[in-house]
Amino acid sequence: MTQSGLRDRVARLRRAYAPHEHRPLGGYLVAMGTYAGVTAALAALVRATGRPVPDRPAPADVVLLGIATHKLSRLLSKDAVTSPLRAPFTRYDRPSGSGEVMEQVRDSGSSTRHAIGELLSCPFCLAVWVATGLTGGLVLAPRTTRLVATALTAVAASDFLQMAYAVSQQAAEGGRQED
Repeated sequence: MTQSGLRDRVARLRRAYAPHEHRPLGGYLVAMGTYAGVTAALAALVRATGRPVPDRPAPADVVLLGIATHKLSRLLSKDAVTSPLRAPFTRYDRPSGSGEVMEQVRDSGSSTRHAIGELLSCPFCLAVWVATGLTGGLVLAPRTTRLVATALTAVAASDFLQMAYAVSQQAAEGGRQED
């Protein structure tokens, strides 16, 4: 099948799938293909280096990588400081508190650009990629990966403590106004 034939089939499928809404199925295919390629490259690198792959990851590593994945995916997808990474694919909408911003995906341009915008502005979507990278790092460079994951986990814990402190401070100030 030619590339234009494939594009036509994807366009027909997109119209049948979501006739009243723009869904960038072609861009999603590119993103999935890229993810599959990155995952295959990680697997090939693991095989080429002869690194052992554990039968089961240690529960402590699962927890550490889970929290680190949460923090890194939020940092990349929502943090105001990382907005230059998302700017080619998203448009600033408004602040959303705690140093985070809300952004809208740019609809103009290619379906790939749109799909990348959705990926980069969604911490849930980006978490799959982050977890894959951290898991590959755990096999290829376990000490470094654990150190980085520990730092990210510490920042995530700090974030939750900062938010709890702010809530308790607001509750205390609210109680004083009633006295």
